[in-house]
Amino acid sequence: MRAILFMIALLAAVLGALSSGYAQAQQQQLRILTSMSARVFEPFVKAFEAQNPNIDVLVLNKNTNHALGEVALGNGRKFDIFWASSPEAFDMLDDFDHLAPMDGKVHHAFALSAVGWSWKKDHLAKVPQSWNALLERKYEGRIGIARPSRSGTTHLIVEQFLQDRGWEDGWQYVLQLSANFATITSRSFGVIDGLKSERFDIGLNIDFLAISEDDLAFQYGRPVMLVPGRIAKLKGSGAPELADQFINFVLSKTGQQILLTPKINRIPIEPEIRQSIDYRAYPSLDAALRLSWASYDPKLAARRYWMVNEIFDQFITNQFGRRRTIWRDLRLIEDDPELAKKHRAKLDLARTYLLTMPIAEHEVAIMQPSPMPGPGMRYAPMTAEQKKFQVRWQSQAEMLLGLAENELREIKE
Repeated sequence: MRAILFMIALLAAVLGALSSGYAQAQQQQLRILTSMSARVFEPFVKAFEAQNPNIDVLVLNKNTNHALGEVALGNGRKFDIFWASSPEAFDMLDDFDHLAPMDGKVHHAFALSAVGWSWKKDHLAKVPQSWNALLERKYEGRIGIARPSRSGTTHLIVEQFLQDRGWEDGWQYVLQLSANFATITSRSFGVIDGLKSERFDIGLNIDFLAISEDDLAFQYGRPVMLVPGRIAKLKGSGAPELADQFINFVLSKTGQQILLTPKINRIPIEPEIRQSIDYRAYPSLDAALRLSWASYDPKLAARRYWMVNEIFDQFITNQFGRRRTIWRDLRLIEDDPELAKKHRAKLDLARTYLLTMPIAEHEVAIMQPSPMPGPGMRYAPMTAEQKKFQVRWQSQAEMLLGLAENELREIKE
């Protein structure tokens, strides 16, 4: 009898162990932190889970800056992978030692993208063909853009202007372009939503966000700067082996082919796949690869990430209503030929104040970067130096707008 009881107990223990092992196998979980939309990441997740039925993939979608903040706090939720289109985000995470190497590299390029503008199909009588065309008066109140401190895509757009045109001319362009902004959204997806709901006619964004929408068209701005979207393993990962497995899947031929599905339409990083594509089926991708390329420096962008975002906020976002009113008043005066001729000097001076960026590039270059990436006090308390510059930049922005207002006020009196 004792022998029978012993065998029953032993069998129960074995079955319990097997059940526990099976449950553990079923409970493997990979955690991904990404700024990608579900339209991009879901096909990868579904294909990966189909190949690995014992792995559950949990994805948290955040805008780039808040995703950086999540990691900067110490990755308390043990995300395994960071996945985004903004290359400078990975350089920042690397600088602050948040990335774990895989195959000798701390991050891996998986796709190429470029920025430009989009619109609702059959909604524009004439599509602007260049960045400078967007400055024309007829686009006043018709352009949507996201806030760069909340959108890695918009930060990429602003940095492209600064790197291609130079610091001073780049900011002058952005300040002049702001005269035509209809709104500043909190996320890149807000630009897409605004176009679809017809809140504005033109949206500044990145290619794949628009190309993947059936009712939107997209135009690449020249020069085309193809930048690499990246994927990386995070330190503090709860499942580093699964992270390696997923990254290898994204970089595999199977994963790279997923990029070419109509709902994603991204340029694969794998040269062999790019060479094998019949671009007649992908005219937008063909355009990006054929147009002239210019180099983009993500390390420079990472180095001044906070500075560029803060300058945009102090001079444009936080002064949006006031700046738009001044531009409208100036243009209304210029619509009266006699009044404009009489007060040309004052109008030119007001315009100069609106287009002046008083912050020199060398001033930003010597600043120390934030101790941790991420927006706001919750993630990265500002240093004393940052607070000093924030107050100064706010004062400079308000002073220049005040001077422009004074010139126009004197014309009206």
